[in-house]
Amino acid sequence: MVNILDRLPQEAREWAEQLHWKERRYLLSLCHLLCAVPPETQAQFLDEYTADGLINKILQDYDTQTKVQAHLDSFRIPTQLDKELLRHYIKQFYVHSAQDVRREPERYLESALRLVLSPEEKNYVLNYILGFELLQTVFKMSWLQQERFYLLQPNQEDFFNSYIKPIRNTHRINGIVNPKDEKVFFSRRDYFVKTPNISEQKLVALVMATFVTDEVSNLGFIIVRNTQPVPFDYDYIYKPDEENIFG
Repeated sequence: MVNILDRLPQEAREWAEQLHWKERRYLLSLCHLLCAVPPETQAQFLDEYTADGLINKILQDYDTQTKVQAHLDSFRIPTQLDKELLRHYIKQFYVHSAQDVRREPERYLESALRLVLSPEEKNYVLNYILGFELLQTVFKMSWLQQERFYLLQPNQEDFFNSYIKPIRNTHRINGIVNPKDEKVFFSRRDYFVKTPNISEQKLVALVMATFVTDEVSNLGFIIVRNTQPVPFDYDYIYKPDEENIFG
């Protein structure tokens, strides 16, 4: 049988093994409480207990922070990576992870705790921010603008299936886009060119309901690490609609 402590980083394992009996009781009590409460309560506790330390680690990694900010700027996203924004997103990440528990309940604590167990995982938060901000941008695009965006990508089919298709499904389900004449080829298809009207609060909820945390962070990782980042031609994507919407 595998010792649970063997799964901890060496420093954490040595600390746990050296605790006196009284301190071990405290640790076991905390573990019991954390596992017994609902995921949403776990998220609140983790945010309150870890946010300051995570923010300091992220701010110390100036190179990665600068790179992510440059990508946000390239997508014309006005978000600025300051301390207040990082705190907001760390809390949101824990809440998002708590929502993911409905799909993969056994992975919640693993997903949330890895941010504090591994020094390298601080980049996960920055990748999550970048991915989430871009997905919000795509959610607010018309279907025509989304089409122009994914046609710019080197792997159009993969990008469409991974991001555009799920967003359009959410548009449909929530009545944001109603493609009534979708199958009529010569129809003007007003739904295709109409820009969705989504409040900020609902936008966040829709992204979190459509994509799990790993999907969001992986998108950010692809953008940051890829030698050819996700192409984004603002003038082309947002150019005014023309009579031929397929042009």
